Amino acid sequence: MKNRNIYIFFSAIALLTGAISALLTSSNMNIYSTIVQPPFTPPSVVFPVVWTILFTLMGISAARIYIAANKKWHTSLTLWAVQLAVNFLWSIIFFNFQAYLFAFIWLLILWSVILAMIVLFYNQEKIAAYLQIPYLIWVTFAGYLTLSIYLLNN
Repeated sequence: MKNRNIYIFFSAIALLTGAISALLTSSNMNIYSTIVQPPFTPPSVVFPVVWTILFTLMGISAARIYIAANKKWHTSLTLWAVQLAVNFLWSIIFFNFQAYLFAFIWLLILWSVILAMIVLFYNQEKIAAYLQIPYLIWVTFAGYLTLSIYLLNN
């Protein structure tokens, strides 16, 4: 029962981060349909589904780190919180400010933080690290989309 609450807690933090970011950018998300999009751009309906899965995996992963109670769990969960904050701000940069080049640069920072988090998690709880790999792959794909949108719309 105790562990279930830990999983719920960390998943809720991750999902709420995504939900608040989406709420703050919802009035500007319509720009996505008005800009030139690169090949392989998924339909808009795919994004909330993928992000819900990814935020849930982020929460499960953080819970596993917390439960493992390794000496470095504070550092790991701090890095986890940092990547959530960087992720949160990307949507605002992209949708609200429409600063596509800066959004791409910000995504490179996010990608680097995710990679560092995976390495740190791997040294503490391998499954927690593996749960972050889909996130890194999706952010890599988001980097392609963001850079392409910048190049196609400037």
